[in-house]
Amino acid sequence: MMVKFKLIERKNPRQPGDPSRYYAIGVNQGKVDIRELADQISEKSTVTSIDTIAVIEALLKVIPRELANGRIVTLGDLGTLRLTLKSEGSDQPEKFSATMIKGTKLHFRPGKEVRKVLNNISYAKTKAEQSLP
Repeated sequence: MMVKFKLIERKNPRQPGDPSRYYAIGVNQGKVDIRELADQISEKSTVTSIDTIAVIEALLKVIPRELANGRIVTLGDLGTLRLTLKSEGSDQPEKFSATMIKGTKLHFRPGKEVRKVLNNISYAKTKAEQSLP
């Protein structure tokens, strides 16, 4: 697997006097939609793409509901989904109220098979970036 990247120049906002540095950012290679995923899955299994789409659509309804109920969703070797909270701090537990919670984030922890692929990714600079110093 090959991930393409390009370089962007950024200043450190905490050190505005320091020189800019170059950082890699991933360059996406397009999108894949549910229909294409379903077609790929049907080629590798005995399930039709229509049945696969139906299952994916059902997951799109069930997973958010389970997360909203405070449950961790485990998808086998794909990984685990759970919610984390962002909140203000409180000096004392008694003074904390739910209004101090400022948001919810979705946290994905890759499973064994996904980690295996991620650990074996190689990287290639996009052609436009090849000429940068």
